[in-house]
Amino acid sequence: MSDNDDIDLSGEDSAGSEGAAKKKPSGLAGLLPNLLKFVAIGLGAIIFIITVVVITVRIIGAGGKSQTVVTDPNSPYIGKRVDYSMFTAIGIVRTRTRDVTPSAVVVDMVIGYNLNDSAAATELTSRLYQLRDFVRSYFSSKYAQELQPENEPQIKQEIIEYLNNRVLDIAKVRMILFNQLDVMEM
Repeated sequence: MSDNDDIDLSGEDSAGSEGAAKKKPSGLAGLLPNLLKFVAIGLGAIIFIITVVVITVRIIGAGGKSQTVVTDPNSPYIGKRVDYSMFTAIGIVRTRTRDVTPSAVVVDMVIGYNLNDSAAATELTSRLYQLRDFVRSYFSSKYAQELQPENEPQIKQEIIEYLNNRVLDIAKVRMILFNQLDVMEM
């Protein structure tokens, strides 16, 4: 071996190989690591945001009571609706209102009374003509404005009170229903 041979024992490259190692990659190979770095940061941010949102929604959702309460209809703590027998024999009654220019009124009224009350059924049947006359005279004594749909609860209550106090002796009316209540200008 001669003294001119350059042997690098320290592990460093010779002067000729030094220039090749310092060259930077160009084109797509240089852009790829930076692009991957930004994609990884973006994915990390999205995962972080989704995690925060899910945790927040669970905390808020579990913190309060539900506002909608669904009850079991078979529960012993829920009252059962009362069943009534229905008297439908009155039929359709046509009359006019009390207005200066009268309106036509068409009424088909149903009377509800206690279930299995045979005395009430007998009395309502025997007073059928009085009931028809009552319906005709009641609605002919009203103005068209009083017979608007928003006044139906008051009308029903008035009819119940009048029938129980002045028309019927034994039977007690519990409910009034209208199959039809039309008020039409003539």
